[in-house]
Amino acid sequence: MSLKKMIFIQDHTHDGPKKSSEINSPSIWGIKTQQRIRTQIHKKFSRTDTNVEIIDSLDSLDSLGETSSPILILRSDVVYDTALLVGMMEHPGRLFCDDNQNPVAAYITKSQVSDAVKWLGDGENTLKELPVLSPGQAGASYRDDLRKKANPYAIIVNADNKKDIEWRLFKDSYKGVTDFVTKYWWPVPAYYTTKFCAKIGMSPNMVTSIGAALMFLALYFFWQGQFAEGLLAGWVMTFLDTVDGKLARVTLTSSKWGNIFDHGIDLLHPPFWYIAWGYGLMHYGTAIDLQLLNILLVVMFASYVAGRLCEGLFIHLYGFHIHVWRRIDSLFRLIVARRNPNMVIMTLALAAGRPDLALWFITIWHVAAVVIHLIQVLQAQTAKIRGQAITSWLQHG
Repeated sequence: MSLKKMIFIQDHTHDGPKKSSEINSPSIWGIKTQQRIRTQIHKKFSRTDTNVEIIDSLDSLDSLGETSSPILILRSDVVYDTALLVGMMEHPGRLFCDDNQNPVAAYITKSQVSDAVKWLGDGENTLKELPVLSPGQAGASYRDDLRKKANPYAIIVNADNKKDIEWRLFKDSYKGVTDFVTKYWWPVPAYYTTKFCAKIGMSPNMVTSIGAALMFLALYFFWQGQFAEGLLAGWVMTFLDTVDGKLARVTLTSSKWGNIFDHGIDLLHPPFWYIAWGYGLMHYGTAIDLQLLNILLVVMFASYVAGRLCEGLFIHLYGFHIHVWRRIDSLFRLIVARRNPNMVIMTLALAAGRPDLALWFITIWHVAAVVIHLIQVLQAQTAKIRGQAITSWLQHG
């Protein structure tokens, strides 16, 4: 039977042990750092590892008697990267510092608790036999869920760095491999919109719901040939699609249902926008011959589905996303046939007075993307047969 892992969040003022609920910690993204730590631990460990327990005070250890279970002590005024918390719990018998060598945590035995608390409080280290690890030494840098590499961190919060920390957490919530609109156009406006949503108490699902309403509104306008109005609704929807995920991550309010809601909408609606756009051409005055239009729409829809199936097949075969296999695959993701790049095509075509060309370009680009995805899968299979390991370049590049 594995040992229980105990976690205590230590009051950083070092006025003596307090219960976690009594700690007056600073606030980041509207959440007290102490509560942020507890939520991170609950989301990452409590649902999957029953051997992890948060204890209310060090005094409660006395009632346990002799125990060999390791105890992770965390400062209450620190924002910890979740990857670092995971890494810490894989390194018992270690002290942990931030990148400036300031004490931030200790994973020690019961007999070493008082010395560890003193080290965290005033920096006096009487546990010199224990190695001190920096965030980069303790935590993993590859984030599979966000398709990126990011240096793990532990940042002590003070009055001067709160805004910098919030911006750091926002940037870290961004996917590293995504389309060029999301990657280069949205970050700054999305940051301030996310700040506003957090301030007024909007939940990520509320933002997603507004986006869903705009998605249907855009669909209606496209069908009616009111392309300018549809693009306005569509662009706001795509922007909010960036905001809801970032809001969920920085405020630690992500949920299984929210993830299904958000990604389900993202997966299903794009081809129906293009279908509505195609039939809306008749109202706009640039109609494509109906028989040819139907052929285009069938090819577009089939290639959209085929592209998604190729991506799913790659994940099934190799356990990670096709767009993070090689560096060139990540670059291709910037412009791959997805909603946001296609929205740019639609906008430019409308500006040129030829919205019919948008459907042609989108269909051709989807077919080309499927061919490229099939080549990627075949290349990976060939490499595997030759004995090469199929791993993401982000893990070692």
